[in-house]
Order: sequence, then C-alpha cells, then structure tokens
Amino acid sequence: MDLKSVRYSVENKVGTITIARPEAMNALNKQVLTDLRVLLHELDQKREVRACILTGEGEKAFVAGADIKEMEGLSPAQAREMAVQGQALMQKIEDLPFPVIAAVNGFALGGGLELALACDFMLASNKAKWGLPEVTLGLIPGYGGTQRLSRNLGRALARRVALSGEMFSAQQGYEWGLFTQLCEPADLMPAARKLAGVLATRAPMAMAWVKEAINHGSDRTQAEGLKLESDLFGRTFETKDHLEGIKAFVEKRPADFQGH
Repeated sequence: MDLKSVRYSVENKVGTITIARPEAMNALNKQVLTDLRVLLHELDQKREVRACILTGEGEKAFVAGADIKEMEGLSPAQAREMAVQGQALMQKIEDLPFPVIAAVNGFALGGGLELALACDFMLASNKAKWGLPEVTLGLIPGYGGTQRLSRNLGRALARRVALSGEMFSAQQGYEWGLFTQLCEPADLMPAARKLAGVLATRAPMAMAWVKEAINHGSDRTQAEGLKLESDLFGRTFETKDHLEGIKAFVEKRPADFQGH
C-alpha cells in the first residue's frame, strides 16, 4: 500500500494506524481520508488483525480536525458530498469486524473527535482536549458528530458540546463517560496495546457479532434488538470457535480461536 499520510504496522494480530501529519496537527485532509479508505478496505479484506489502535503522531494532537483550508470555495453541493464521503469513512470504521481503539493523545476536535467516536473504545491522555468547534466557523459537524455524540453522551450533553463549540478536558470526557480510561501521556499507547492484546485473544467472529448487536440493535425497539441478539447467538453455534471455547473452558486452559 502506498500510504502518504498514514502509517500502519501489525504485531501479534494487533494493528496500529497512525495519522502522520504532525506539522498540521494531523488534520484530516483529502490525502489522509484517501489513505484511511485504502487501508481500512485492505484490513477488512485480509482480516489479518483481531484488534486495531488508531492514534495521531506526536503528543500535541490525535487529529485537530478537518483541514479547513480545503473547505474554502466549496459549493453547497460539494460540501454535502464532502460530508457524505467523510460519514462513509467513519461508518466503515464502526462496521469493521474487529474492535478499534482510539488512543487520543492530544487535541481531538471536530473531525478528529468524529473519527474517535467511530471507534469502539476511546482511551485518552489526561492532557487531551476535545470538542466540536464547528459553530465557531459558521459550520456544523459533518462526519457524524451530532449523531454519534448524542448516542454516546445523550442529547443534553451533545447539545452542550456542539452548540457551545467549546473545548473540554480529558477529565470532563471521562466523567461524562466518553473516555473509558485516562492515562499519563507516556502510558497511553502501552494501555491501548494492553487492551488490544486482550481483545486479540477473543473469538473474532463472536466479537464481530457483538459489535453488530450493539451497533445495530441499540437503535431498534428492545424486542427487535433481542431478536437480532438471539439470531446472532444462534450463528455462533455454526462456528468451530464456539466448540474450541467450550472445550477450553472445560479443560481449564486458554482458548485458541482461529476465526472460523
């Protein structure tokens, strides 16, 4: 893969994606978005990882937002298409069959927060800052921020964040339940790798179906969500991994899941 603004590595079935534009606070320009699309498609096809970490280069920024310079001169139709494409990328992250961990190491603003919200877990440096500042530019979030933030924090807090355009501390995000863990900056990536290492030992197909049940069941009625859960539960009994998991439990040993 010829990636220009994104770095990728894999070790022990854990992938690490790094947005590498530190000179621009890792802002999401067209090149970064293109690189992410190419990489995520490849990861989805190959299934070489069982968990993935997404972060930004350096300690200053996870992703400071979209590249505002690229928005100058856009027509309403072009702006709408930009939002549609960005939303599709965020949805791709959410729909990946393996868990994705956002390691938020600095500013996560606008598109950067939207990128992190598409992940399954958000860990943060205790020095991180986050928010949706679009209203200060006469804009609104366009990559899913209004929708995912309201689903994560509830409507009242989502309004507080998106209507004020203010930056918030990592501690505030942790207290509101946005971040699952706060770390010293030097401990952030080790913590993310530790979590990813645990996830990488779990049954891959079961994890994919857990994600499907949560992501696609939570917006349905409870009866519809329960129906989806029972259908997916039944599908786990078609896998060899469920036999291995039960056998390992009985034999009191770690399971060796193969993903089929």
